[in-house]
Amino acid sequence: MAISQQQVLEISAQSRSEEGRGASRRIRRTGNVPGVIYGGDAAPSPITLDHNVLYHALRKEAFHSSILTINLDKKPVQVLLRDVQMHPYKQQVLHVDFLRVDPKRKITMRVPLHFVNGDISPAVKLEGALINQIMNELEISCLPKDLPEYIEVDLSEMTVGTTIHVSSLKLPQGVAAVASHGIDPTVASAAVVKEEVVTEGEAGMEGIAPVSGAAEENKEE
Repeated sequence: MAISQQQVLEISAQSRSEEGRGASRRIRRTGNVPGVIYGGDAAPSPITLDHNVLYHALRKEAFHSSILTINLDKKPVQVLLRDVQMHPYKQQVLHVDFLRVDPKRKITMRVPLHFVNGDISPAVKLEGALINQIMNELEISCLPKDLPEYIEVDLSEMTVGTTIHVSSLKLPQGVAAVASHGIDPTVASAAVVKEEVVTEGEAGMEGIAPVSGAAEENKEE
């Protein structure tokens, strides 16, 4: 189970002095998005970002689970994406929040799981089983430098009846799964799909409804 290396993503932003709903509406009318950078020892920093650039960046999976570099007024700031507000029916970003990253403090993030080699597993190749991918992301804790972009889950050894649990995932040094009251969730399982067997007699009777009235008439005759 390999873990991908984190990639650094960059985006530019500008500081803003205006705040409030009216200011946010004016920012959106100019093709930009209002946002804020908060956390750490510094005060929150209201910012604006180019809408189209941000919108396309948000479509990348890595943008949601990687350390980002915001070039704020041409000065780099290390952040994590924390919240995005979208328009209810338009393809429009309304607001975005970023959290400052302290390289010496651990962070808690949800990272995606990528499942590979399920098609070559004994469960699928030899027994025609179905592999259920029960989890699609994992909450982890680590220092920013150790944050993986995603975790790859190798299914190549799965056989029917086996399961992969969070505790069996091979996480890199410095990365730990966030446990929930001692629970060890199932990540994936393999099981044979049972097909309903229809007998020849049942198949022949399909679609034929009993004619009770006619039967009674024949009885009387």
